[in-house]
Amino acid sequence: MSTAGAPTPPRKRTEVFYAKDARALGPETMSTERPGEALQAVMARLAEAGVKPGIGEKNLVLFSEPGETGLSLVYVWFKSHYVLAPHSHDSDCLYYVLDGELRIGSRVLQKGDGLFVPAGRVYAYEAGPDGVEVLEFRNATRFNIALSDRDAGRWDRVLTTFRERADAWRTETTPPSQRKRT
Repeated sequence: MSTAGAPTPPRKRTEVFYAKDARALGPETMSTERPGEALQAVMARLAEAGVKPGIGEKNLVLFSEPGETGLSLVYVWFKSHYVLAPHSHDSDCLYYVLDGELRIGSRVLQKGDGLFVPAGRVYAYEAGPDGVEVLEFRNATRFNIALSDRDAGRWDRVLTTFRERADAWRTETTPPSQRKRT
C-alpha cells in the first residue's frame, strides 16, 4: 500500500536463469582493490614462478539483478587443496557447500553446510583433498575483493600451494559433484 505522494517501488517479477547462460566473474561484477606493496611482491613471486592466479578455481555468475543493488548468485569451484587468500568484501555473503570440503580454521564444512561472512570481515579458507564447490549468495550485484596483508604466513602458504599444485590443478577438469562415486 502506498502513501499519497510517495513513489511506489517497482514490482519484482519471477526470473528464470539457466546454467548455460552463466558468465565468468569479472571486473564488471567484482572489482579488486589495488593490493599494497607486500601483496604486490607476493603476486610478482607467483608470476615469476609461472603460476596464474585463476588456475585452481572456476567461478560463474549464475544470477544477478540489474544495477548495483539486488541479489547475486555465484558458483565457485576451488580445486584440490586450494588455499584462498585472506580477503574481505564490501557486502555480506552467504556460502553454501554443494560438494567437496571447505576448511575454515578448525572447522570442516561439507555438502549441505555453509557459513555467513559479514561485509568487511577478513577471512580465508582451504578446499579439501577433492576440492570444494560453493554457491555464494550476496545482497549486492557488484562487490569488491580487498586482499589483506595482515597474515604474511598465510600468503606464504598461498604461494607455496600455488607453486606445488599448479600442475595438478591443470589436470583437474571435473568438479566433485560431477565425479562418479563408488
